[in-house]
Amino acid sequence: MDQALLNKIMKRGVSDIIVEDEFRQRMEEGKPLRLKMGFDPSAPDIHVGHAVGLRKLRQLQDLGHKVVIIVGDWTAQIGDPSGKPQTRPMLTHAEVLENAETYLAQFFKIVDRSRAEVRWQSDWFGPFSLADVLKLTSRFTVAQFLQRDDFAARFAANQPIAITELLYPLLQAYDSVEIESDVEFGGTDQMFNLLVGRDLQSQVGQRPQQCFLVPLLPGTDGELKMSKSLGNYIGIDEPANDIFGKTMSLPDTMIVPYFENLTDIPEAELEEVRNVVANQSGNPMDLKKQLAHELVTQFKGADAAPEAQAHFEQTVQKGQLPSEIKDVDLDPGDRLTSGFLFDEFVNRVGAMVEEGVFVEDQDDTGVNAGDVVVDLAKIVLGAGLAASMGEARRLVSQGSVSVDGTQIRPPESGSRVAINVRDGSVIQRGSRDFRRLRIR
Repeated sequence: MDQALLNKIMKRGVSDIIVEDEFRQRMEEGKPLRLKMGFDPSAPDIHVGHAVGLRKLRQLQDLGHKVVIIVGDWTAQIGDPSGKPQTRPMLTHAEVLENAETYLAQFFKIVDRSRAEVRWQSDWFGPFSLADVLKLTSRFTVAQFLQRDDFAARFAANQPIAITELLYPLLQAYDSVEIESDVEFGGTDQMFNLLVGRDLQSQVGQRPQQCFLVPLLPGTDGELKMSKSLGNYIGIDEPANDIFGKTMSLPDTMIVPYFENLTDIPEAELEEVRNVVANQSGNPMDLKKQLAHELVTQFKGADAAPEAQAHFEQTVQKGQLPSEIKDVDLDPGDRLTSGFLFDEFVNRVGAMVEEGVFVEDQDDTGVNAGDVVVDLAKIVLGAGLAASMGEARRLVSQGSVSVDGTQIRPPESGSRVAINVRDGSVIQRGSRDFRRLRIR
């Protein structure tokens, strides 16, 4: 076993290994290990925060070890709070299956599918009887489970903890028994659950698994754990321009953690990055471009990285329109209009302003009677710049939308915005997404 390589696997991008000496011993035995990574398909997408652990799996796959992926189609319907201060809603089995399909497709962009085994919890929990459940619960006490930080905090605050949530760590632990896991991988927020699996294996006579804990990567805000619900994520399946642009928006404090956890740059080069950031001896923009280039190459291919960088430099640094903009056909009469023509709007604008409707520089837009006034949030949705009307309205209310180079700033009194747009107008979300409107 190459000790330098083993040390890199065990130290870089790792928070803790329980038990480190045992893990090293197993690696040096030279036998293929079964590497367990479970996921609850409660959401369909993977972001680069997930990639920290997946990259470890790939490194160990390349040494001949076997990845066993547990699709938590049972536990996803229960919901594991994992540090969240509230009970999570249950999902239907159909929702779980739909999410799992997308999740696995993205999972195998990092992990080698040919050296992985996919297992579904329903294979063993499907025939579980009440007697099996009671037998499983008898192995642990409530007091043991209340030691888990988030359960303890909720219990102390008199917040509800569903019995199903207490079952979750037991079910996850039983997964380890069922597949005879040698090493289980998870974020630091999963430590309790992984240790329950280790304990349960010992109770049933199996060699206890090692617990491989990876750090929780902060999101693009540099503070909170990366999460799609918080909007601070970089999705591995996003367009290359988005991956590049979001990486460039990172605070300087995130340069080193992202290089360390998400790239394979040599240790000497990583140390140089640390020195540049610590001593402010270089331009952080250059390091972020290097980081963004690395991430786009990983998830989108080497050809996509230079194009994404050129797009960023042209649209963000130089403030120019990209050389290619996707055209979107919109029909103002098809759910985009506010329901009246501009000449009618002028007569009603005084009343409508109180409701939060707004026309940018209405006296200087050159609009004419008969022009159609449209709801900007509906335009954002129709152009494919938002996944829902709720998201579109949030983007508009946050000032994240521009039309023909003018940032739209809605009045504080309301969230609905209407603006006159024409055939050929360019609508922009943030600094990366552009659409040219073709209004029929």
